[in-house]
Amino acid sequence: MSTTALTHAPTARSSTEATTPRRRRIANRRRFARHVLLTIVLVPAAALWLYPVLWMVSASLKTNTTIFSSMGLIPEAPEWENYTRAWWTANIGPYFWNTLLITAATIAIVVITTAMIGYVLGTFPFPGRRIVMVLMIATLFLPEGYTIIPIFDLIRSLGLSTSLAGIVLAESGGAHVMIILLFAGYFRQLPRELIEASRIDGAGFLRTFWTVMLPLAKPVLATAIIMTLMRVWNSFLIPLVLTLTRPDQRTLAVGVYAFQGENATDWTGMAAASTISMLPIIIAFLLLQRYFVEGIAGAIRG
Repeated sequence: MSTTALTHAPTARSSTEATTPRRRRIANRRRFARHVLLTIVLVPAAALWLYPVLWMVSASLKTNTTIFSSMGLIPEAPEWENYTRAWWTANIGPYFWNTLLITAATIAIVVITTAMIGYVLGTFPFPGRRIVMVLMIATLFLPEGYTIIPIFDLIRSLGLSTSLAGIVLAESGGAHVMIILLFAGYFRQLPRELIEASRIDGAGFLRTFWTVMLPLAKPVLATAIIMTLMRVWNSFLIPLVLTLTRPDQRTLAVGVYAFQGENATDWTGMAAASTISMLPIIIAFLLLQRYFVEGIAGAIRG
């Protein structure tokens, strides 16, 4: 090696070492600037999204004469008796338990059926699979109001039109296409060797699904639970039609609608009942939000 190369090598190395901290500082500044920009944009957007919810909670603690007097969020004198009136006088308590029972039973049925359908569509190639998926996706464009008459006729022919079981069957009998596609995408990305190994061990279809594949799909299970909970808990049309002759079997969504009378509306009672009905969904989402994000991301990767 020449003397010139030996002379310039330490100089080049020291120059590179000097520029590395500078590049890191520039990268950190850019990252900080992006975070500040995102905060400036997202905080007002989050405030606009949360304001109606916070206003509803605030309205539940006001009187009917002061509810629209100002758009402030802090009531001068909280009226906690609005919740008592909504729970006992307006029968929101029984409606709450009806909704809880219907939602729990529907979630159990929907999760099991959609998981099995998604398992078959995601792991077993069979003739006509693409056609089946296209037909299922096409049902997304069918309005719910168009199917309420055949659903009611079917439930009545089964003798379940006057029971909570009829509402459970009507709510769980839909296509649930989005949940099926999530399960299919998630099962598709799992190694095929798991199914083959379970077959070698003598496990059949149901045992492989129940003991091997389903425990691996916990993120999608949480996603399915949240999506079904939100849909059934807020369902209005089917419970309204099936409980016209049985007011005692109404759900929360139908019960809240009862605060609107022909000549007047109990706005504070409606706000209190809406706040009560909103709490279970918020609690469930907070408990399962990590699995919800993982389930969506895993299904998309699949």
